Amino acid sequence: MQAFHIPAPPPYYTNTFLLISDAGHAVIIDPAADVQNYEQILQEHNAVLTTLLCTHGHFDHVGSAEALRRKYHAVLYCEEDDLAGDKMYPLSEADHGYAEGQTVTVDELQFTAWHTPGHTPGSVVLLCGEYLFCGDTLFAGSIGRTDLESSSDAMNASLRKLAKLPIPRETQVLPGHGEFSTFGDELDNNYFIRSALRGNADF
Repeated sequence: MQAFHIPAPPPYYTNTFLLISDAGHAVIIDPAADVQNYEQILQEHNAVLTTLLCTHGHFDHVGSAEALRRKYHAVLYCEEDDLAGDKMYPLSEADHGYAEGQTVTVDELQFTAWHTPGHTPGSVVLLCGEYLFCGDTLFAGSIGRTDLESSSDAMNASLRKLAKLPIPRETQVLPGHGEFSTFGDELDNNYFIRSALRGNADF
């Protein structure tokens, strides 16, 4: 496997990721960067894009999804709750959503999905080997906003759930914005997770 971090342009600087399997099949997580940024890597590594995985449907995470889907006939995953087809949630359709605990397999790459509503109704996290793609559910030392058509109660429940998932502490936390971290660091130091576990989250 080869893994690439592709930051999207300002003002949101969304973290997007492209993984290429040993067989040359590519997966993009949160396709928010310009199409040509992905195309350059695909061409350089003689890879074929097969799969698009969205952690949620906000506009700053799915900006290139439809163009890439059409050009490469890639399979698009996004939860139905985030397919409003409006300014905030521009996608109106996807090929699949995620079943709880479902594994999406592309050659040796296996992405296990868990629902983590709160930032959006359809938010998920995706675990692939040593990488946890968190979207805007979890940031390094923080969490995603819950004041934009979202739910602090749902986020609180999702953080409690996330903390108890069978995820190794050394797993890299790759959030939708900002710096990277490890799962162990977030369990130990993230105020919001610790507050959720104590049952007195304040956000």
